[in-house]
Amino acid sequence: MRIFVAKPFARFADREGIGDDDLRQAVARADGGLIDADLGGGVIKQRIARRGQGRSGGYRSIILFREGSRAFFVYGFAKKDQDNISARELRAFRLLANEMFAMTDGELNAAKRNRTLMEID
Repeated sequence: MRIFVAKPFARFADREGIGDDDLRQAVARADGGLIDADLGGGVIKQRIARRGQGRSGGYRSIILFREGSRAFFVYGFAKKDQDNISARELRAFRLLANEMFAMTDGELNAAKRNRTLMEID
Protein backbone atom coordinates (compact mmCIF):
# COMPACT_ATOMS: atom_id res chain seq x y z
CA MET A 1 0.00 0.00 0.00
CA ARG A 2 1.38 3.37 -1.01
CA ILE A 3 0.32 6.31 1.16
CA PHE A 4 0.50 9.87 -0.13
CA VAL A 5 -0.20 13.19 1.54
CA ALA A 6 -1.31 16.23 -0.46
CA LYS A 7 0.42 19.49 0.40
CA PRO A 8 -2.66 21.16 2.01
CA PHE A 9 -3.25 18.11 4.20
CA ALA A 10 0.43 18.06 5.18
CA ARG A 11 0.12 21.67 6.42
CA PHE A 12 -3.00 20.73 8.41
CA ALA A 13 -1.29 17.66 9.91
CA ASP A 14 1.81 19.66 10.89
CA ARG A 15 -0.30 22.37 12.52
CA GLU A 16 -2.36 19.83 14.48
CA GLY A 17 0.52 17.54 15.43
CA ILE A 18 -0.69 14.58 13.39
CA GLY A 19 2.24 12.29 12.63
CA ASP A 20 2.97 9.75 9.92
CA ASP A 21 2.19 6.90 12.33
CA ASP A 22 -1.32 8.33 12.84
CA LEU A 23 -1.83 8.37 9.07
CA ARG A 24 -0.47 4.83 8.67
CA GLN A 25 -2.89 3.62 11.35
CA ALA A 26 -5.86 5.26 9.62
CA VAL A 27 -4.95 3.58 6.33
CA ALA A 28 -4.27 0.23 8.02
CA ARG A 29 -7.75 0.32 9.57
CA ALA A 30 -9.30 1.11 6.19
CA ASP A 31 -7.27 -1.55 4.40
CA GLY A 32 -8.47 -4.02 7.05
CA GLY A 33 -12.09 -3.13 6.27
CA LEU A 34 -12.64 -0.72 9.18
CA ILE A 35 -13.77 2.36 7.26
CA ASP A 36 -15.48 5.05 9.33
CA ALA A 37 -17.51 6.34 6.36
CA ASP A 38 -17.43 5.18 2.74
CA LEU A 39 -18.50 8.23 0.76
CA GLY A 40 -18.41 6.45 -2.60
CA GLY A 41 -16.27 6.90 -5.66
CA GLY A 42 -13.05 5.99 -3.85
CA VAL A 43 -13.57 8.62 -1.13
CA ILE A 44 -13.59 7.65 2.53
CA LYS A 45 -13.64 9.53 5.82
CA GLN A 46 -11.42 8.19 8.61
CA ARG A 47 -11.07 9.48 12.15
CA ILE A 48 -7.69 10.31 13.60
CA ALA A 49 -7.32 10.61 17.36
CA ARG A 50 -6.05 13.69 19.10
CA ARG A 51 -2.97 13.04 21.21
CA GLY A 52 -4.07 11.53 24.52
CA GLN A 53 -7.72 11.31 23.45
CA GLY A 54 -9.91 9.03 21.38
CA ARG A 55 -10.85 9.25 17.73
CA SER A 56 -14.47 10.33 18.28
CA GLY A 57 -13.63 13.92 19.28
CA GLY A 58 -10.50 14.22 17.19
CA TYR A 59 -9.84 14.84 13.53
CA ARG A 60 -11.54 13.76 10.34
CA SER A 61 -9.55 12.98 7.25
CA ILE A 62 -10.78 12.65 3.69
CA ILE A 63 -8.79 9.94 1.97
CA LEU A 64 -8.92 8.91 -1.66
CA PHE A 65 -8.64 5.19 -1.10
CA ARG A 66 -8.18 2.10 -3.21
CA GLU A 67 -7.86 -1.04 -1.10
CA GLY A 68 -4.43 -2.67 -1.23
CA SER A 69 -3.13 -0.07 -3.66
CA ARG A 70 -3.04 3.66 -2.89
CA ALA A 71 -4.29 6.13 -0.33
CA PHE A 72 -4.16 9.92 -0.72
CA PHE A 73 -4.80 12.15 2.30
CA VAL A 74 -6.34 15.24 0.72
CA TYR A 75 -8.34 17.06 3.40
CA GLY A 76 -8.51 17.19 7.16
CA PHE A 77 -10.55 19.00 9.76
CA ALA A 78 -11.25 18.95 13.48
CA LYS A 79 -14.71 17.79 14.46
CA LYS A 80 -15.06 20.83 16.71
CA ASP A 81 -14.46 23.14 13.71
CA GLN A 82 -16.55 21.47 11.02
CA ASP A 83 -19.38 18.95 11.16
CA ASN A 84 -18.93 17.39 7.73
CA ILE A 85 -18.09 18.15 4.10
CA SER A 86 -20.69 19.55 1.73
CA ALA A 87 -22.23 17.71 -1.21
CA ARG A 88 -20.29 20.02 -3.52
CA GLU A 89 -16.99 19.16 -1.81
CA LEU A 90 -17.81 15.46 -2.02
CA ARG A 91 -18.40 15.72 -5.79
CA ALA A 92 -15.03 17.47 -6.15
CA PHE A 93 -13.28 14.79 -4.09
CA ARG A 94 -14.82 12.04 -6.25
CA LEU A 95 -13.54 13.74 -9.41
CA LEU A 96 -10.13 14.15 -7.81
CA ALA A 97 -10.13 10.46 -6.87
CA ASN A 98 -10.60 9.50 -10.52
CA GLU A 99 -7.64 11.67 -11.50
CA MET A 100 -5.37 10.49 -8.69
CA PHE A 101 -6.02 6.79 -9.24
CA ALA A 102 -5.28 7.23 -12.95
CA MET A 103 -1.80 8.66 -12.25
CA THR A 104 1.11 6.57 -13.43
CA ASP A 105 4.17 5.90 -11.28
CA GLY A 106 6.03 8.50 -13.33
CA GLU A 107 3.37 11.12 -12.66
CA LEU A 108 3.38 10.27 -8.95
CA ASN A 109 7.16 10.61 -8.85
CA ALA A 110 6.94 13.99 -10.60
CA ALA A 111 4.36 15.15 -8.03
CA LYS A 112 6.70 14.02 -5.25
CA ARG A 113 9.62 15.88 -6.81
CA ASN A 114 7.67 19.14 -7.02
CA ARG A 115 6.33 18.53 -3.46
CA THR A 116 2.66 18.53 -4.49
CA LEU A 117 2.52 15.06 -2.91
CA MET A 118 4.64 13.52 -0.19
CA GLU A 119 4.86 9.76 0.24
CA ILE A 120 4.92 8.11 3.64
CA ASP A 121 7.34 5.21 3.76
